[in-house]
Amino acid sequence: MWGIAELPLHDGHVPAWLARYMKKLAKAILAVTVEIHGPDKVVEWFADPIWFQAFNNAIGMDWDSSGSTTVTLGIVKQVTLEDPNLGIAVAGGKGTKARETPREIDGIADTFNLSSSTVKELKLVSRLSAKTDTVLLQDGYQLYHHAVIVSSTGKWTVIQQGMNTEKRLARRYHWSKPLPPIPTLEPHRAIASNRREDFVIDMTSKMSREARDTILDLVRDDPRRLLHQIHQAYMVVKGVAPLTMFQTSRPTNSVEALKRYARYYRPQSRPPRHIEQVLRKVYELSPRSIEELVLVEGVGPATLRSLALVAEIVYGVPVSHNDPANAPLDPFRYAYIAGGKDGIPYPFRRDYAERVIEFLENVLAEARLDEKSRRRALERVRRLANMLPR
Repeated sequence: MWGIAELPLHDGHVPAWLARYMKKLAKAILAVTVEIHGPDKVVEWFADPIWFQAFNNAIGMDWDSSGSTTVTLGIVKQVTLEDPNLGIAVAGGKGTKARETPREIDGIADTFNLSSSTVKELKLVSRLSAKTDTVLLQDGYQLYHHAVIVSSTGKWTVIQQGMNTEKRLARRYHWSKPLPPIPTLEPHRAIASNRREDFVIDMTSKMSREARDTILDLVRDDPRRLLHQIHQAYMVVKGVAPLTMFQTSRPTNSVEALKRYARYYRPQSRPPRHIEQVLRKVYELSPRSIEELVLVEGVGPATLRSLALVAEIVYGVPVSHNDPANAPLDPFRYAYIAGGKDGIPYPFRRDYAERVIEFLENVLAEARLDEKSRRRALERVRRLANMLPR
């Protein structure tokens, strides 16, 4: 499965006293979880937006806030920096911190003694995931948070978040190792979202597979010819030229098709600036895959939209416009552990948090005594888990 979580933007910030409790809760939960399941499994679980949301709720963050990504990952990053023995580390973060990801991956590699091939993979995945969720998947959300979570063995998860300022919503994207055979073809994991967007260009969908191949053929052809086709396609969606000017082998010359094209491409009234220079650069590099194409400097959302438009209008090759978000799930029950920052389901209770922290710390200490104590301590955790309603 592949994954997106959608969350409303909340005003306000986390007060210092609450941040301290959230950090203690996060450290206790991660320590026990790593003790039971190991760092690889915990990193894998971060790729599940529902598990991530439950973890966020458990440490006291709002159950439905965009801050559940930025604040929670910031706290996890602090905890793992202070305790490398957890076997987990986080690179990147919100805004300008995302640009530090490559440098921080180098630091993580030194800490965990990761191989050069693993470092290369981590940096590629970081770049590719950011470009994919900006260029190949265009759903109206602009990325502003990017983080790579890494285990001591090189297991990784990427969590990104985009913002739609008009709708005041944030959307979270999850990737994890291993990538599929074609790295950008339905690469995400697990989905949790209640909202579906109307304006979507999804080149990560298998439905867009032929369009991806067509675009690769286009950019390897004469850039002057391609630029002319782009201008023609924009004339059609602007209503300046008829759709029938193109002779395609597909039944696209219809009023319904024209309405669809205008709906998805009307906001772009003309080709993006500098597109001619970008097309020439791509032509010279002659990318062998869609991954190589999107990693070319200068290839952004507007360039890809123009290429997708030519594929659809000029060549009659369909592009998926379905929003990939689906299967909403609600981990709200975990918000009852200590309450939430904004008082939902009730104001954060320090006494509840202290009892949870004490219990988990005692379980961890007992589990590290000997094998018999370990089994006894872990059984206590399992009994509590079995008390939850299924």
